[in-house]
Amino acid sequence: MNKKYLWLLLCVTAGAHAASDGVTHYSTVTEVQRHLASPPDDARPMVRWWWFGPAVVKPQLEREMLAMKQGGFGGFEIQPVYPMELDDPARGIRNLPYLSPDFLDAVSFVNRKAHDYKLRVDMTLASGWPYGGPNVPVTEAASRLRVAPVDLPAGADAVALPAIGSGEKLVATFVGAGDAKQFDATRLALTELPSKDGRARVAPAAEKRVVVFYIASRTGQQVKRAALGAEGFVLDHLSRKAIDHHLSTVAEPLMKAFGKQPPYAVFSDSLEVYNTDWTDDFLAEFQRRRGYDLKPYLPVVYSGQGPDAGALRRDWALTQTELVNERYLTPVDDWAKKHNTRFRSQTYGEPAVSLSSNRLVALPEGEGPQFREFSFTRLATSAGHLYGRNVISAETWTWLNSPAFSATPLDMKVEADRMLLQGVNLFIGHGWPYTPPGAQEPGYAFYAAAVFNNHQPWWNVMPDVTAYLQRTSYLLRQGEPANDVALLLPNDDVYAESQPAKVSLSAEMHKHVTPEIMTQILDAGHNVDFLDAEALRDSGKRYPLIVLPHVTRMAPETLELLIKHAGAGGKVIAVGGKPSLAPGFRDAAAVTARVRTLSERLFALPGVRVVEDDAALGAAVGGAVAPDLRVSSQASAVGFIRRKLADGDLYFIANTSNREVRTTVSVAARRAHAAWWNPHDGTTTPISRTASALSSSAPEQAAQAQPAAGVAVAPGAGAAAAAAAAGDSLALVLSPYESRVLVLSDSAQLAPAIAARAAAGGTRVGTPGGPGATDARSEATLVALDGGWQLSFPAAGGTLAQPRALSALTSWADDPATRYYSGIGVYTTDIALQASQLTATRIKLDFGVGTPLDSTPKVPAGMRAMLDSPIREAAVVYVNGQRAGAVWHPPYQVDVTKLLKPGTNRIEVQVANLSINMLAGQERPDYRLLSARYGQRFVPQDTHLITPRPSGMLGQVRLLTENAQ
Repeated sequence: MNKKYLWLLLCVTAGAHAASDGVTHYSTVTEVQRHLASPPDDARPMVRWWWFGPAVVKPQLEREMLAMKQGGFGGFEIQPVYPMELDDPARGIRNLPYLSPDFLDAVSFVNRKAHDYKLRVDMTLASGWPYGGPNVPVTEAASRLRVAPVDLPAGADAVALPAIGSGEKLVATFVGAGDAKQFDATRLALTELPSKDGRARVAPAAEKRVVVFYIASRTGQQVKRAALGAEGFVLDHLSRKAIDHHLSTVAEPLMKAFGKQPPYAVFSDSLEVYNTDWTDDFLAEFQRRRGYDLKPYLPVVYSGQGPDAGALRRDWALTQTELVNERYLTPVDDWAKKHNTRFRSQTYGEPAVSLSSNRLVALPEGEGPQFREFSFTRLATSAGHLYGRNVISAETWTWLNSPAFSATPLDMKVEADRMLLQGVNLFIGHGWPYTPPGAQEPGYAFYAAAVFNNHQPWWNVMPDVTAYLQRTSYLLRQGEPANDVALLLPNDDVYAESQPAKVSLSAEMHKHVTPEIMTQILDAGHNVDFLDAEALRDSGKRYPLIVLPHVTRMAPETLELLIKHAGAGGKVIAVGGKPSLAPGFRDAAAVTARVRTLSERLFALPGVRVVEDDAALGAAVGGAVAPDLRVSSQASAVGFIRRKLADGDLYFIANTSNREVRTTVSVAARRAHAAWWNPHDGTTTPISRTASALSSSAPEQAAQAQPAAGVAVAPGAGAAAAAAAAGDSLALVLSPYESRVLVLSDSAQLAPAIAARAAAGGTRVGTPGGPGATDARSEATLVALDGGWQLSFPAAGGTLAQPRALSALTSWADDPATRYYSGIGVYTTDIALQASQLTATRIKLDFGVGTPLDSTPKVPAGMRAMLDSPIREAAVVYVNGQRAGAVWHPPYQVDVTKLLKPGTNRIEVQVANLSINMLAGQERPDYRLLSARYGQRFVPQDTHLITPRPSGMLGQVRLLTENAQ
């Protein structure tokens, strides 16, 4: 039997299997759907839990863990950071020194309680980032090569040696024409100069010259945002000695605090070891790996002068990647395995780790929502797809809607959807600031992050938000990744472009993988993975199309792999030109000749071509491989990602724009049945025989689908279902930032969950004519709720707690009495309905549409939803005392069909705003004494933007009826 079909058969019969990460995932549509309503807890989002100081006490730690669980979070990563306050015995503030017995006791306590509450615990193997601290001597600190040119006047026979400080060593000395400000690095001569009493002897010459000293030095970088007692040098990530020392002095005590219950994972934040490009034995390691001595070429490497600079810098930077792989990533991952835990790593930044470096860690993690650009997140997800890491996390919501306390639930969704579209399936929220008992509301905030704890007024909808994140994360773990296009990252070109003290693949790759290249591929109807030469060689994963983005340098071995790929029917498109240079310096002329010969051979094969520029790529992609999901218009607004099951295909589809999308789509996958799965509550709606639209928000306006010529309709399948499965064009209507899941299958799916309640108490959907329904519908206003509302603020007390009649729905922040109020405002109204008015198929409480913003407000960093909601910022709706659902994202509607009754109906809308309104009414904290005691370890971001935001129910509220035509 064909091995492929044997594998499919095994998947179908076995149903579920456990991945190497220990998380069970499923291969068949039936099994995936069976767990849709109640996904496993391991798919719940997590939070980064900042312990400031750390000044933590056990009762508050336990309260915050319980709040996390109540909000739907599945666990946390402990991250001790800088103090927020001075010790204050009267208030119970005591900063516990990092790794002190009291600090480790708090870690142990939290671990025990977390296991009781079934919460996942991850531990950062340091305080702040990158790894380092007081145990790092200067001889193990992050290293760099320092260049010190000195003028040598005409006739001089000696020169003062540069001062060599602690942790430094003179590596090489060069002499040549020029002066300290300008010299030709290619003409400097490596010279051994005898020295005495701090001066080096030089043979005199008639002309002025320059002496250039190359000194192995240290960057001096200190750990960023360190906790009390964790201050010190960032360690040398290219030194095994430094890593082993850190593991023994920091990681081991932390692990002992966990006792017999190790953390689920240990964590390393993004590599931000600024200015590093050296280590003590770099020259010896370079010669061993590259086959020649780098010392004579140091002036060329560090100046960039001469025709060989690029090749030399490529070899120099590649050596750094190999060292960080072998001496940092591998030892930490091995250490984690030895201690029965996993290494979760943000493997990007400086030093220059590569996409394939992620193969060395158990849990790759990304950062950044740039779905249509090069992103660190796609590095991690691609590595997961290539190397079989089924769970791929991302630090999410960093800098979201700055300043702190401005972020909304919709902001969370907008960024999360971009992460999902890149393949993320575990969210690490950034973050949860520990706040001591008695602290002034709204509590602590990290200097550069949003706040997602129960100090936010809109915490009332957090279970609905986390349920969405949990369900989508669960779905994107199922089956196998299915991107058909890969971008082969030009690592060698980026290495060659590296500069001293800034050696990073991830920071510079955007010059080759441009936004236009990403746009061309995505708009051609494909999602995309990144690939590099190592993964092409070792991963075993194959793509129908490989794109080479502005690749000049390429190893002959990589070209041979591409020739093999094309020979087996694969396609290759090069953007801007063919590979034409050897990647490195050794034997460059001979290797370049071979590269050009192989390149000509490759591009003579069928299915291999060059396009002149980025703008021509999309058409070439469309000619090479059929679109996976083709969007006929507004393609830039719609993103998708597909997971392939043994008997079906799962598409997560999202409108990433702030405006409604009305378009048609065609799906390449050929399956007999189709259904919408609601990512908010897990209900399902099959696409029926008379389906006219793949739409949930406006089915009545969808166009009639027309079957394509030559499409075979499966026996027993509805015409539209078969059309959807076989690639016909079908109408798609998406509200701003709306997302949903399309599932195509070979066999009929489970019966839909009709009129099911959302697991988190969200909107009732899935009823006949509900979201995902595909029959033609007519919609009409049953009652316009323009007046009759009363508003009260029960938590405020006093007169504000008493209901007051409203003449119009306006922002309560416009009222001086409530301008600085952060909390919940309760809107109530009574409406009388007759039995004859309740006969509609479906009745919805509609709050209006959002207002798209045409330009970005003054948010200096991060992102936000570019939509002003009619509900600011979230609401829970009750009808006749029963919870009808939550309102926090478009479409702003709640199904109330089953909750209305003849006679008087009480509608209550509990609207929550933002904590920033309260913050705007307070003086900013004075950190002068804190900084005097501990040094300035943080600066709160964007405090000049703190101002009250519109609050309350602001749209036109209506009861709408929906009926089948």
